[in-house]
Amino acid sequence: MNYHSKSKVCIAAVLGVAGLCNSIAQAQQQIPSRVDVSWNRFYDYDEMTQIVQDLVKAYPELLTVESIGKSEQGRDLWLITLNNPRTGDASEKPAMYIDGNVHGNEIQASETVLYSIWYLTKSYGEVDQLTELIDRVAFYFVPSQNPDGRAEWFENPNTPHSARTGQRPTDNDFDGQLDEDGPDDLDGDGHITQMWKFDPNGSHRRNEIDPRIIERAPEGVRGTLSWLGSEGIDNDGDGRINEDGPGGYDMNRNWASDWQPNYIQYGAGEFPFDRPETNAVAQFILEHPNIAAGQSYHNTGGMILRGPGASYLGGLYPSSDREVYDKLGTAGEDLLPYYNYMIIHADLYTVHGGFVNWLAEGLGITSFTNELWTNSRIMPDPDRKFSDSERMHWQDRMLFGQTFTDWSEIEHPEHGKVLVGGGTKFSSRVTPPFMLEEGCHRNFAFTMFHAQNMPALEFKWHDVQDLGDGLWQVTVEIENTAIIPTRLRLASTKGIGLPDLLTLEGAEVVLSGELSDRFDRTIDAVEHRANRLLIEEGIGGEDHSTFRFLVKGDRGQRVTLSYKAEKARDIELEIELD
Repeated sequence: MNYHSKSKVCIAAVLGVAGLCNSIAQAQQQIPSRVDVSWNRFYDYDEMTQIVQDLVKAYPELLTVESIGKSEQGRDLWLITLNNPRTGDASEKPAMYIDGNVHGNEIQASETVLYSIWYLTKSYGEVDQLTELIDRVAFYFVPSQNPDGRAEWFENPNTPHSARTGQRPTDNDFDGQLDEDGPDDLDGDGHITQMWKFDPNGSHRRNEIDPRIIERAPEGVRGTLSWLGSEGIDNDGDGRINEDGPGGYDMNRNWASDWQPNYIQYGAGEFPFDRPETNAVAQFILEHPNIAAGQSYHNTGGMILRGPGASYLGGLYPSSDREVYDKLGTAGEDLLPYYNYMIIHADLYTVHGGFVNWLAEGLGITSFTNELWTNSRIMPDPDRKFSDSERMHWQDRMLFGQTFTDWSEIEHPEHGKVLVGGGTKFSSRVTPPFMLEEGCHRNFAFTMFHAQNMPALEFKWHDVQDLGDGLWQVTVEIENTAIIPTRLRLASTKGIGLPDLLTLEGAEVVLSGELSDRFDRTIDAVEHRANRLLIEEGIGGEDHSTFRFLVKGDRGQRVTLSYKAEKARDIELEIELD
């Protein structure tokens, strides 16, 4: 007998507790939302905007929306704030900034941001963990940091990699003209695919069994094809193809931390924040010092990335900060199968002026970039190396050939007869729609783990001792129960932001300072204004700090202790001298 087949029977029913079966079933069902959104398709800018407006209208008690600026082509940069005003203003809470679609072609990043808003709102009052989180923190969402690039990718023929940039006309080939030689859809399939020249001394040939596959010719065998790049013609007559397409600046290279000019870092712009999109986002973030965590979604590689972006900045992250990132990043690997937690410069490539680098290194915000898609998620055996023919065979059965355009012969003005075809713009970097919701949810779960670990302070313990002659000793321990400290060590070392502040009001403070622990009989006393302690290093993650005040007062007198931190909610404790 297969006993596992009996697992469908509710144990509670066997025990006579039938009501429990119903509650378990209900708990496993999808929680309904006031806004129906399908998470098995992608949305262009206008549709994305409509989803935002529908969610804000449906959940006015939690959501507000504003335009924080205009893109180069005049599209609004929507910022959605998710906050429960009944538990305080958003500015009074630790907040997480979340965005996506920094690169226009990285479309599923926007769906991941929208999914996060959708799932949080419908979960409020239904899912305890998320309800508690929404009551404690605030969220700032920008679904698309590059709406022009998104519109270009949806509206026009593109490769999986094009429409990455912002859409300000740019002289990419330095010939004095702007955007004059972009790709051309020669076969009219609505995509920019590959182009091969017939060449008796070529490096490649068509596979004899499956001619859709173009493979490198074996050693000693002459090929019949040479690669020409993406399909297109020489529109400006300079002997090159597709060298100056739409736009040309990279929004992930335009941030102030370790920014380098264009001749070192392509796409950097004229100077940091010289583009309207990055400038608008930067202004918003700078005006909200309560942002304690950052998440930016990109689209391919299966990576959880942190800074630094350049090897010479490797020593910038103190060991205590690296511990914080490691705890969060390794948790992400558990939640995201086939993803790897990586350091940008060491495990990927050098990035100057990157967004999450600016958040982390310029503002002291724990930040990650998630690269959402990885082929390992779709292949039957992610650890096995598949041949091109095996991949094509399997793709035919799973995706029904929808991401491939068959090769066709085209008469090219410069190269004569050429082959045009191959993978469409949906073929390599974009999550297959039937897998989109799972990817959105897994990344959302990781980001919520990050959010749950923004600083959370509480007075853990306090003690009052009568020293005689109206002198009292007040000792308190303040605990941070979350992984992220109230102030990263990088921030305290570099003087980024304000130090934390502990004050005692209601009595004259004679002496005060921080202790190593509650039993310490020595005190590192402050020199001036003893009722105010500046805590430069903040309260560490999953740690506590101990402070002592000597005050003059009468028995029964009440004093108030207040702890304020930019990236944590302020806490207050009233104590009676007794």
